[in-house]
Amino acid sequence: MQHPIRIGIIGAGGIARSAHIPSYQSYGPDVQVVAVANHNKEKAIECAESFSIPHTFENEQQMLDEMDLDAVSICTPNKFHASQAIAALKAGCHVLCEKPPAMTVDEAETMASEAEKAGKILTYGFHFRFQPEVESLKKYIDGHELGEIYAAQTHYNRRRGIPSWGVFTDKDLQGGGTLIDNGVHMLDTALYLMGYPKPKTVLGATYQKIGNRPGVGLMGEWDYENFSVEDMARGMITFENGASLMFESTFAANIEELSSKKVSLQGDRGGADLFPLKIFQEKYDTLVDTTPAHVEKRNVHEYLVHDFIDCILHDRQPLSTPSEGVLIQQIIEALYESAKTGEAVNID
Repeated sequence: MQHPIRIGIIGAGGIARSAHIPSYQSYGPDVQVVAVANHNKEKAIECAESFSIPHTFENEQQMLDEMDLDAVSICTPNKFHASQAIAALKAGCHVLCEKPPAMTVDEAETMASEAEKAGKILTYGFHFRFQPEVESLKKYIDGHELGEIYAAQTHYNRRRGIPSWGVFTDKDLQGGGTLIDNGVHMLDTALYLMGYPKPKTVLGATYQKIGNRPGVGLMGEWDYENFSVEDMARGMITFENGASLMFESTFAANIEELSSKKVSLQGDRGGADLFPLKIFQEKYDTLVDTTPAHVEKRNVHEYLVHDFIDCILHDRQPLSTPSEGVLIQQIIEALYESAKTGEAVNID
């Protein structure tokens, strides 16, 4: 691997500027962000000037053709994830792609296949895996403190938290709303801690009850006239190993808390809640709860990007793998299909 590692950024929007680019630049001299591509060239130039990036393009293929890149971050709407990731892999680049993996299962499978064919890393922006609480709980699970995890519940709810920027409420560009924006983080966290079991059956429901009319916007005033995604998603997933998971997420709902996220796990030797972390067990004929006395605060986006670089430098697998990307895309697609038909969907 050449030094420094040369990075290209595809997409010059908020997640690129707030997370990916600063995190690469904080890694040190082993990494250089050398180019940014965006379909709006002026936006690419503005971004490049803000971060002293030397090259700009309005087409990612042109960037891949003209620049000698080692890796790229894909920070574009979900509609473009698959085509851009595949192009980058074919150009010999490692890929860090923002979540969710793609728009369809077929796309996620093709991305995984191309990564294997190219012998390159493909990983996704599931940054909650790098939360200190999640890391601590994973150690408890690996130490068999919870035993067999057979049930889980997750939620990521906002009372009035519809994004007012970007394309988060545009179904054509994103594929969906709260499920694949905020909710997918808790879903991935639960699946990761459960060992990413293979899904068997998905039953889901989605709603569009608040986002398509004006209201109090705690994340700015959203475009209700063009709101085309779900503002609530709920579902139940069963897995081939017999485990089950209940899921809920909202952009907007009439609930008490302004924002709330949680992952709960139940095993035959113990259970746990995240966020915050608490572990529930029976020891020495006593029911005990364990809570950490101190939890480190960290920039999880930075940890995600730095881990991606470490994987490149040390030739190891990332925390989020292409095969897991396929599994979570299967669940997402099945949940939307179930919501559309009103019937449970079996996953082969």
